Amino acid sequence: MVSNDAVVPGPGPVQVDEREKLAADVSTLEIAEDQQKKETDVPHRSHDPQYNQKRSDPFQFGSRYLEQDDDVFEFNAWDHVETDDAYKEYAEQQFAMQRQAPVSDFDKFRFNSDPAKWWNLFYKNNTANFFKDRKWLQQEFPILDKVTQEDAGPITLLEIGAGAGNTAFPVLARNKNPKLKLHACDFSKKAVEVMRSHESYNTDFMQADVWDVAGDDLPPGLEEGSVDVALMVFIFSALSPLQWKKAVENVYRVLKPGGEVCFRDYGRGDLAQVRFKKGRYLEENFYIRGDGTRVYFFEKDELADIWSGKLNASAEGEEQTTARFDIEDLGVDRRLLVNRAKKLKMYRCWLQGRFRKI
Repeated sequence: MVSNDAVVPGPGPVQVDEREKLAADVSTLEIAEDQQKKETDVPHRSHDPQYNQKRSDPFQFGSRYLEQDDDVFEFNAWDHVETDDAYKEYAEQQFAMQRQAPVSDFDKFRFNSDPAKWWNLFYKNNTANFFKDRKWLQQEFPILDKVTQEDAGPITLLEIGAGAGNTAFPVLARNKNPKLKLHACDFSKKAVEVMRSHESYNTDFMQADVWDVAGDDLPPGLEEGSVDVALMVFIFSALSPLQWKKAVENVYRVLKPGGEVCFRDYGRGDLAQVRFKKGRYLEENFYIRGDGTRVYFFEKDELADIWSGKLNASAEGEEQTTARFDIEDLGVDRRLLVNRAKKLKMYRCWLQGRFRKI
């Protein structure tokens, strides 16, 4: 590659006065072009302060748009980027390969029969160091900011799949509401132990318990119709499709009328799905990770059907479940992450929603 600082050959036989005239002409041209550029150029959205302010609509998902003439490696990330044809072709090839080399029946039984075992091992090996604190959640879900205000009044917040507390503790750190009670529940006993041993764990405001959202019981200390807001961030994807109906019913039972679910999880075609190798495929869009934990990648319409109750009717013709939610928001958050050093493009896809109990 030729550097911008490459040496240019000397003037040769051109006379000095001719060189001076040429230099003057070039200088005049540069000034005119620069003035024209200032008058006609529109700043790129990425550099314009109005597009880098805190967004008022959490489902806008950012405002750094990749235009045709942009250098994709100028920034680390771009918003609202659809996958290109090359990636789509590669993804479909990967999916075909995954289907042809599924998990063995033996391993399928091993991983599905006791999923808690694998999550306990996960938190035993990673403790609280694997996930960063989710300080961004109050921007994505403004209700979390509202319920932590000093004058919000009595509020019960339930986090389902709380893990090591990477959501709960940042929420409590910003809490000004003396009447807030946060119930942080997880499938893993080890995760709950990690939360209870955290230096910020205060039973005046927080209660951490083991709870299976797809089980038969409600969370410890909570009754039907007692929760204002349920938070589900990257937890629904850990469930088997056979558990979806029961999980939605339990969330419905524990919420107050009009209660809200704040939801975020993986979307189909996400890089994490495309990267899976042979021997990880359980069923369509459902996989086993290397650590033994399970993960599902959702379609937008599929999630809407699950939470509205349409998908939960059985093949035997069972009537639509009474556990139904209004889909107030459901968006696809597509982002292109780039490794500028290695010139790599990575397509991520998440689904984010707000569902209200009818």
